Amino acid sequence: MDDFEKSFEKKIEKFAGYMAASENIVFFGGAGVSTESGIPDFRSAGGLYKDKGGADEAPPEVMLSRTYFFENTERFFKFYKTKMLYPDAKPGEAHHVLAKLEEKGKLAAVITQNIDGLHQAAGSKNVVELHGSVKRNSCIGCGKKFELDYIMSCEGIPYCDTCGGIVKPEVTLYEEQLDPGAIDAALHHIAEADMLIVGGTSLLVNPAASFVGRFFYGDKYGGKRSAIINKSETSYDSMFDISFRSGIGGTLSAAYRVLYRTD
Repeated sequence: MDDFEKSFEKKIEKFAGYMAASENIVFFGGAGVSTESGIPDFRSAGGLYKDKGGADEAPPEVMLSRTYFFENTERFFKFYKTKMLYPDAKPGEAHHVLAKLEEKGKLAAVITQNIDGLHQAAGSKNVVELHGSVKRNSCIGCGKKFELDYIMSCEGIPYCDTCGGIVKPEVTLYEEQLDPGAIDAALHHIAEADMLIVGGTSLLVNPAASFVGRFFYGDKYGGKRSAIINKSETSYDSMFDISFRSGIGGTLSAAYRVLYRTD
């Protein structure tokens, strides 16, 4: 066993020890949780924001805005269906470990910036989706709800089969506010947590990323534990008790095996 492996094992033991001493763990995750399921992230070398498309296409940040949705609806859906929807994606290792931790009574909530619904698919019950979900869609005219299959089956713009209005994904686009209910739920769970695990996020997207700061600066911070798992450095790293530069699925699985002494 080389020095890196020894160091990793020691950190895993420490991580598992923190989890063992905690009764109200909250996980805050981002795109890196789902990259292991084959869904690209946004800001890495191969991420969505590095793909500038053709010469006649706007940057992804523009195409995913509210203005673009209403002014270029057909182009929006072409981009959205091609780049944002992965209906065949399956939950990865991290999703399954988090679901098991919730089942064991250790994990109180998952707060995710992802819109793919994979946490629920893995079995997690208490999931706060800060940016909405591709699984939910509604007519902007009459409010009728539609499943993802309906969006996928429509050619071009999906129209409501009742009133003819445009069916809009219930995801937070640029220029739109986060759902107040999701904000309240996230802040409540973070404030009440005795351990915060952050994983698969660069913590660059606000206001969601700023919620993490509430954990460290809240009135109830004393005695709490924290860990961050991300392949690249973040500006928050020094605030955490322990940090990993490794894949989130393997790291969480290793800690789970130590915590419950499983093979």
